Amino acid sequence: MTPRELKNSILQLAIQGRLVEQRPEEGTAAELYSRMEACCYKSGKINQMIYDNEVPFDIPDSWIFVRIKNVAVLHNGRAYCQKELLDKGKYPVLRVGNLFTSNSWYYSDLELEEEKYCDYGDLLYAWSASFGPFIWKGNKVIYHYHIWRIDCSVCIDKEYLYYFLLADTENIKRSGHGLAMIHVTKAGTEERLLPLPPLAEQKRIVARIEELLPLVDRYEQAWNRLEDLNKRFPGDLQKSLLQLAIQGKLVEQRPEEGTGEDLFQQIQREKQSLIKAGKLKKEKPLPEITEDEIPFDIPESWKWVRLCQVGITQTGNTPSKTHPEYLGTDIPFISPGDIQHNTIFYGKQALSLLGKQVARVGCVGTILQVCIGGSIGKGAIADREVTFNQQINAITPIIVNSDYLLSVMTSHYFISSMKEKAGGTATPIINRGLWDSLLVPLPPINEQKRIISKLGLAVNNIFFSMIQSIA
Repeated sequence: MTPRELKNSILQLAIQGRLVEQRPEEGTAAELYSRMEACCYKSGKINQMIYDNEVPFDIPDSWIFVRIKNVAVLHNGRAYCQKELLDKGKYPVLRVGNLFTSNSWYYSDLELEEEKYCDYGDLLYAWSASFGPFIWKGNKVIYHYHIWRIDCSVCIDKEYLYYFLLADTENIKRSGHGLAMIHVTKAGTEERLLPLPPLAEQKRIVARIEELLPLVDRYEQAWNRLEDLNKRFPGDLQKSLLQLAIQGKLVEQRPEEGTGEDLFQQIQREKQSLIKAGKLKKEKPLPEITEDEIPFDIPESWKWVRLCQVGITQTGNTPSKTHPEYLGTDIPFISPGDIQHNTIFYGKQALSLLGKQVARVGCVGTILQVCIGGSIGKGAIADREVTFNQQINAITPIIVNSDYLLSVMTSHYFISSMKEKAGGTATPIINRGLWDSLLVPLPPINEQKRIISKLGLAVNNIFFSMIQSIA
């Protein structure tokens, strides 16, 4: 739950009578309201007709719903022409911007009727594009036309009304369309229903809210620090960890686990078996890796290999719209937007088994990687049979840990190599031939597994220690 959601939840509980208990000795709101009618500052009989379909939620039996106009008066501020707004003067002119973000003030020497001024502790409501209630904490000012001053009757606590209006404002914002253009009308606000508790309970509600809000503020500080950590973590710490991992510096090397050369030969034998079985086409010979190509040192037991040498690679494609028989609901169809944060989102769009011309991979553990545009380098492991479009390449590893290979392929080194091979065009794209030839550091298979285990442990430990520092 976000800090804003938590605060809104507290306010909503408050105005529904669920934040503090009800006490019979405090009487009822109906009794309070009936006493107020006798000394009401508004002439004539109060129109308190409220229909069942207007009531927004249940309230305690000791509460009643009333219209705001029947327990408070909303005073309009004053509109000004530009010549009346001075750089210096007797009274500051409070505008909506001064309530939210602006420290720029105008002044006036005008002497107005008393209701056009507000003073310390007055309840205000800004009703233009930026809107909401405020308890004024400054000296005497003239308030602008886009602000109301709200005077409360004897049956409503000013702070309680403030918190109700705060909750109500959030509800209006959540339900509004084009928030920046919302204007709250005076007539509409006066007609809004207010849940009214007994006066003593109103004061207890205010006290409880003000007890909880500092805790929400502390929660918000921790939340913001955590959000900042989440933003920096993938970019800073994970890059460093991945780089250590693919350089052989994250775990120790163990002679009994063999070498990368041993694993490489085992992979090649498996490939030959697949070729003989007709499951894999014979591959074109690849150029030897030269010293100039090697980007960094790796342990002696590791081996530099080209990407396509450790698996079966494939480029995606999209069936022609003129062949609707390929479209179906059996196999998910993946595009670059479906690959986010090392995860594949399997949408509703799919291709049927009739799509023989469509690139498909059926092996769990196949890695998909975006090879074009601003998302170049994003990758994830498929956990089911999928099809994918021509902006994605795939590799199904052979006797190589998919998680380890994904770590290499999403490292800063590998993605930088992709972008370099793609060239400096406005829309970078790396074809599969160049992608196949990119270099991958190959450790023994058991070391690959230990690297992945250590990566996960390191990430969890760092994250936990930072969370502890925030608490």
